[in-house]
Amino acid sequence: MTDPGLAAPPKPLPRRQPGWFLALFALASAGGAVAYVPLLTVLLPQAIADLQGGEDVAALARVTFLGAAMASLANLGVGILSDRSRTRRPWIIAGLIGSSALLLLIGEARSVHQIVMLVMGWQIALNLMLSPLMAWAGDCFPDEQKGVLGGALALSPALGALAGSLVTWGGWIDPDARLGLVAVLVGVLVLPAVVLGKGRVQPALVAPVLPAQRAAPADGEQVVLKMWAARLLVQVAEGGMFAFLLYWLRSLAPDYPENGAANIFSAVLVCAVPVSLVAGRWSDRHGRPIFPLVCAAVLCAGGMLVMAAAPSLPWAIAGYVLFGLAAAVFLALHASQTLRVLPMPQHRGRDLGVFNLTNTVPGMVMPWLTVLLVPSFGYEALFVLFAALSLLSAVLLASFLRPRGTLSA
Repeated sequence: MTDPGLAAPPKPLPRRQPGWFLALFALASAGGAVAYVPLLTVLLPQAIADLQGGEDVAALARVTFLGAAMASLANLGVGILSDRSRTRRPWIIAGLIGSSALLLLIGEARSVHQIVMLVMGWQIALNLMLSPLMAWAGDCFPDEQKGVLGGALALSPALGALAGSLVTWGGWIDPDARLGLVAVLVGVLVLPAVVLGKGRVQPALVAPVLPAQRAAPADGEQVVLKMWAARLLVQVAEGGMFAFLLYWLRSLAPDYPENGAANIFSAVLVCAVPVSLVAGRWSDRHGRPIFPLVCAAVLCAGGMLVMAAAPSLPWAIAGYVLFGLAAAVFLALHASQTLRVLPMPQHRGRDLGVFNLTNTVPGMVMPWLTVLLVPSFGYEALFVLFAALSLLSAVLLASFLRPRGTLSA
């Protein structure tokens, strides 16, 4: 019997996408960050405080944990559904409408129980938009453009942080209008790519691949596993610093202002955008997709070690800037290069849902690590652990390097 893989006609080579679509897709991805960063970091804690008459850490933790669990399940489930439907854009539009409506309802909640239920529903709707959006990138952008795509994705956390600052800026925005403003911003960022991106999917990038047609499937699965683990290790470190940056800075300078930490965090994310674009473009031109990731992971470790040994506040901030910049570059470039190694295009949404667990699992791991280490050994021990995790990530990725920097998949 003739092997159907050999009998099939050659696939047309995928074309590079134009710059305007790359820019619109980067803005759409940033719209996803704008949808959740202001709510989860500022507006949701404030809503709970308003209902409870003060800060309620237990209530916030419950909302955050259940929301993260729902996000993980929804991202995976919606990815599977978008794979089976063989279309992404209708799911993205449905998720945009649903998440925006639920965002407005959260502002009308009259109890913590209502907030919990609404946030869980909002997470489902949000991932109805986010899961197919990233899979759509894999359907549209060829490997030769994955580096610059990753650089453009660095815009997401930067705009998310800036949106959080914008909606809480002094008395400029009425508190009752903040969630509405977030919904409007998300729509303005997401819709242009979805509306104007019709017909950008490339047949060569979505053609099904059967297990029998894959060369050395066991090797390919090992590559995917290492990429997943490498991202998880850096995400644990990055998530830990996101959660405890202010507390650590105040352990060095008790009167350190709250907005000082927020300003540093935002500045690092903004600076990461051009650095990621340069690194991503370099990786495309030289055919070395993994080398910038290895370098970024090593720099993450270096920044953490500087923080652990910092004799003063300026040194501590310098170490964090190095770590934060390297971590932002790593996560942005890794997101696009993950699309390169996923083995079967027909399951791209599902597989990205599995990779999305690296974004939610650290939130469940970090509190335990902090409780175990900081009270007895101080933040220095935590930073040394994070540095070791980042170095292990670099080692995992370095195993992919070849003379031309290609992946072993």
